Amino acid sequence: MKLKLPAKVSYILDTLRRHGHEAYAVGGCVRDSILAREPDDWDITTSAKPEEVKKCFRRTVDTGILHGTVTVMLEEDGFEVTTFRIDGTYSDGRHPDEVRYTSRLSEDLMRRDFTVNAMAYNDENGLIDLYGGMEDLQKKRIRCVGEANERFCEDALRVMRAVRFAAQLGFSIDPETRSAITLHAERLRMVSAERIRTELMKLIVSPHPELFGELFELGITRVILPEFDEAMNTEQNTPHQMYTVGLHTIKSMCEVQNDRVLRLAMLLHDLGKPSMKQTDSRGTDHFSGHAEKGAMMADGILKRLKFDNDTRKRVVNLVRFHDMQPRPVDSEVRKAISLIGKESFEDYLAVQWADIMAKSAYRREEKLQRVNDVFRAYKEILSRGDCLSIGELAIDGTDLLQMGVRGPAIGEILRDCLDEVLKDPEKNDYEYLLTLAGKYMKKMEANELSSPLRERR
Repeated sequence: MKLKLPAKVSYILDTLRRHGHEAYAVGGCVRDSILAREPDDWDITTSAKPEEVKKCFRRTVDTGILHGTVTVMLEEDGFEVTTFRIDGTYSDGRHPDEVRYTSRLSEDLMRRDFTVNAMAYNDENGLIDLYGGMEDLQKKRIRCVGEANERFCEDALRVMRAVRFAAQLGFSIDPETRSAITLHAERLRMVSAERIRTELMKLIVSPHPELFGELFELGITRVILPEFDEAMNTEQNTPHQMYTVGLHTIKSMCEVQNDRVLRLAMLLHDLGKPSMKQTDSRGTDHFSGHAEKGAMMADGILKRLKFDNDTRKRVVNLVRFHDMQPRPVDSEVRKAISLIGKESFEDYLAVQWADIMAKSAYRREEKLQRVNDVFRAYKEILSRGDCLSIGELAIDGTDLLQMGVRGPAIGEILRDCLDEVLKDPEKNDYEYLLTLAGKYMKKMEANELSSPLRERR
């Protein structure tokens, strides 16, 4: 088999070979090349020790020198070059306590996670496949190298990586590997939230987000997202639904475009339902208040998994408003845009569309038509330039200060003015709003004077 290597990778392999060392492209880049996928990066393994690698190239960086890795810099590109090695014990369930260099490529490949990631290649020797990686690629199978229990004992995160690779490649997981995952899922408690988040996101934005269900089946969500287990066990007895909350969640992720914020929003949007479920006398389930409850839960989950603040705020905002259903009437749509934010409104509509598509067919066309009509109204509102926020009002806080308004009352009056303008954009007029603000101010002063609390003072 002949693989096409990038010129810089070939240069590194050739340079190491000229200096008397073995060198191969290894791992995911070989796998992806065989599958005609574009590798994200190219890793190189070599018999050369780190200090020998550094002597072969003008620019290197000691990115992982303790584990035998040197990054070779060619112009602006960096390539990780790692010495053939055997890993020691993994007392933290994630990193080897020590590594021992070896002269044998076979021993280096043996320490890797899955057979499809344990192949090496160079133009001189061709494909080196000692553990059945090609067969597993052909059978579309994720299988551990050697003994599965040993591989998961070495690195607990591999239980998630197995599902993630299956989702990215559209593969199934080998039965022996599946069995071992169920035995080792609890060991994920030893893994940092950041690493769990990384694997979770790679799965969620993969071509097969439905394989999130595998995380539940294998006992992984019980450790990393127990709220989802509750959702999987929550029935929805209502004409609008046909799945448990958890299955609906998985279906909804498949119905939204491949965007990290949208996929996260679909994963979290209904997690408030289990605790808010009420069943009426006719046996119909209701989940009043689940969106606000879900927003609180989403915020906590995203903090727990160490997501950045921007992602967290955007996702929580979508969860909070995902069930709001304005009619396609300009005043209602303006109010919705104002609450959700112009920058998030199309995402909100995408969430609503996916949510509907993952429900029963009951009144589906009517629901989808409302979303389409709201989208058209939204576009028309934007094209007209209607006022949608306090910052777009014809008056501002400075005007109110000049009128004598102080403190929190400034914000209250501006919000009241915005409510009027959202109903009728023609009222966004400087003189009109000043007059309206004066009326609000007098009303607030009158309320303050009549307050029993003030009378006591």
